[in-house]
Amino acid sequence: MFFDGAANFKGVGIGDVLVSETGQHYPISVKLRFPCTNNMAEYEACIMGLNLAIDMNIQELLVIGDSELLVHQVLGEWATKNTKIFPYMYHVQELMKRFTKIEFKHVPRIQSEFADARVTLSSMIEHLDKNLIDPIPVRIHNQRAYCAHVEEEADGNLWFHDIKEYLEKGECSEHANHTQKHTL
Repeated sequence: MFFDGAANFKGVGIGDVLVSETGQHYPISVKLRFPCTNNMAEYEACIMGLNLAIDMNIQELLVIGDSELLVHQVLGEWATKNTKIFPYMYHVQELMKRFTKIEFKHVPRIQSEFADARVTLSSMIEHLDKNLIDPIPVRIHNQRAYCAHVEEEADGNLWFHDIKEYLEKGECSEHANHTQKHTL
């Protein structure tokens, strides 16, 4: 499970992505409508993901997030000084008891980019109660939008033949027209 929370000037968003052993992704994004610090948003996201995993009857879970603070606090390695965080930390620790095996792992933000992108988007959406928001499909393009291949030359030479000849001889081919000469 990947989790992330984000607080910015437009609001607070949280998100999780549960990934099954078969690679199936179960993403969820939520916009929070109450004041929240960034650390509180991280805990909100973690709790939402844990509850989702419990609802799905998942027994073993690897929890991955970019909040080093949350991971170390939940594992008892770092002290919790902020009184607003105590209830969150205790709640996460209670939810952890519902799993037969649970691990927490901190990763840099770049490695949780899918959850991070969903969270940032959900924190910025102005969502009114009566509006429905359709899911946003994300497509993957493996090539640039412009054509990157070169047509074969009719004369049988490679595409760079005229350029190579110009560099070697210092003059254009006798078959080159004015535009081709100017281009070279």
